[in-house]
Amino acid sequence: MIDDSVYGTVPLRGTARDVQVSAVEDAVRKAAADEIMPRHRRLAAHEIAEKSAPHDLVTIADRRAEAHLTAALTALLPGSAVVGEEAVHADPARYEALHGDAPVWIVDPVDGTRQFIRGEDGFCTLVALAQGGELVASWTYAPALDEMAIAVRGRGAVLDGAPLRPGPPAPAAPLRVAMSHPDYTTPEQKHALLGLRGEGVEARPCGAAGLEYLAVARGTLDAVAFSWELAWDHAAGLLLVTEAGGAHATLTGEPYRVTGGNALPFTAARDRATAERVRERLLAGA
Repeated sequence: MIDDSVYGTVPLRGTARDVQVSAVEDAVRKAAADEIMPRHRRLAAHEIAEKSAPHDLVTIADRRAEAHLTAALTALLPGSAVVGEEAVHADPARYEALHGDAPVWIVDPVDGTRQFIRGEDGFCTLVALAQGGELVASWTYAPALDEMAIAVRGRGAVLDGAPLRPGPPAPAAPLRVAMSHPDYTTPEQKHALLGLRGEGVEARPCGAAGLEYLAVARGTLDAVAFSWELAWDHAAGLLLVTEAGGAHATLTGEPYRVTGGNALPFTAARDRATAERVRERLLAGA
């Protein structure tokens, strides 16, 4: 559990009350305990379905955990909206809530669904809180590993209560980068990502995005490079990396915008210099 003396509440504009950081942590843990972990390595075939493509899968755990979190989070913050992966799949218009001024919870109930289906531990639940297009807090929870990372804008980031401050990579060491799988990119993005292949970079396909961001924030990975911008995959992790002292940049050098319209691919890295090095490699590939 997070120490409330460290984070306390998240201040928001125009709301009846602020949000207790530990109360959100409780909600995330409970959703995972009630809806996700009882189904880990126990999914039946009829509890798995395809959405828009063969690699785009959803399970009963995704749907029930998102419903659980939607109810719990809006109860913690009356008047807030939820942009959840499964709800937006059913009704794309829900994504537009990110453009308003009301607080928005951005939810990926099971990030790494394919890993979850395979019975692996490399999945997580992602929750971020945004207002007016700005990220103000995030929670990254890996229930099978029992790891909880929390970030609050301007107050830093912690993993299980310990501060996250990875610092720059070791001088002259190859950059360790996790990136989008080339099969899921446009021809232009594929060319850009090819800039990360070669001397000075050790690149590999990414796993669950939320856990890759956590790896950057703890310093076991130097950077990520992603070719898609859906907020539920990136919001929590980007704030985590930023509050740990890292940086992010789109292909044009601008920061990633949670409201969309970003120049892709984009990168997030453990420090600003590394983010710029990765961006230059992406530009060279493009």
